Amino acid sequence: MCCALLAGCSLPQYYNDYDSRFAWRGEFRFLAPPDLSPVLGGEYSFLVVSDPHIADSASAEAFEELKNRIGDSQFVVVTGDVTQNGSAFELGLFIAAAGKLGVPCYPLPGNHDIYTERGGPWRELIGSTIYRVDSSSGDTTLFMLDNANASFGNDQLEWLEAEMKTARKNTFVFCHQNFFIGSSPPDVEQTTDIGERARFMALLKGRCQAVFMGHLHKRIIRTYGGVNYIMLEDYSGNRAFCRVRVTMSGVSWEIENL
Repeated sequence: MCCALLAGCSLPQYYNDYDSRFAWRGEFRFLAPPDLSPVLGGEYSFLVVSDPHIADSASAEAFEELKNRIGDSQFVVVTGDVTQNGSAFELGLFIAAAGKLGVPCYPLPGNHDIYTERGGPWRELIGSTIYRVDSSSGDTTLFMLDNANASFGNDQLEWLEAEMKTARKNTFVFCHQNFFIGSSPPDVEQTTDIGERARFMALLKGRCQAVFMGHLHKRIIRTYGGVNYIMLEDYSGNRAFCRVRVTMSGVSWEIENL
């Protein structure tokens, strides 16, 4: 029944248009060039947040409260569903709140950010949905990926495969849609293409410290090929976030609540 309904619907063109979003790589409105090459030493920490669902001033202020927990962290990553409806107003609230954190903030889109208004506000106010960040010192690479509508698409995976050849020792990958389900009933809004998921996981096997996801608003943690796949609870309801520490002896992480 679901397949028949989907086949009969005409979804907004942008929602299904992987090629358009892939073509935006390198178009930045929100991030300044220095933020794309953060100065990181051999030891540092950062925060990962998912699903803040900013819709009004109250939810924007809740996101801004992260500034009280930054500590020694040097940047923040938001793994999608930055907003509730993807509007310019909501993205403006996010940009203002993120600017008060005191450290660079790297957002990537979730389904809520692109399924209304065809993602136009994201492109106009944020820019790229797919990008790479390399530290100007230290050995860190961050990959921000776009699987907001449950797929990466072939072009993005080919890009990631090529980029991984020059990725650094401490490589972290971030996306929105989950790869695993924790309990029944299953959530159909996961990355459902088994072949694509297998390709992605094989590509990262033994070459990445962790993959961070969100979307389901629940915590699910798996390990495959030496890579931790960490799906976070939502920030909007649980005020959850992950603190990641990189030291000379390795990488550790813990999930905290505001």
